[in-house]
Amino acid sequence: MSSSSDRAPGSSPDRGQVEPLAALAAVFAVGVGLSLYAGALDGALAALDDDREMAPTAADAFVDEAASFGVVDPPLSTAAEAARPTGYRLNATLSVGEHRWQAGPSRVADADCVERRVSARTAPGTVRPGRLEVCVWPAA
Repeated sequence: MSSSSDRAPGSSPDRGQVEPLAALAAVFAVGVGLSLYAGALDGALAALDDDREMAPTAADAFVDEAASFGVVDPPLSTAAEAARPTGYRLNATLSVGEHRWQAGPSRVADADCVERRVSARTAPGTVRPGRLEVCVWPAA
């Protein structure tokens, strides 16, 4: 039999401990709750992805890929493939005066399009202002 001097300071024989089965059930309940919350959150975020406009994001990514020191340098095909969002098609058209470069498939009528003013290299040592149009639409 143990005496009161064998107990840890501040402990009492009246204090109980949680049963192991109850503790496991509580951990299981918390885990299930977090899983359900994460699933609902993932579903809500997926719905938001469908509603947002993809063209501005794709245009920014395209300019980042195609530009060197802030100047877009044709040809555009490599940048168009790198900037294309997963599950979408992308068409990029750069117009500078009489010059015109295009990359990607022909755009469809209901494509989401955005225009950007960019500086473009038309020849070695020649940089002129141009208009970049980037269109995206879901892949069929």
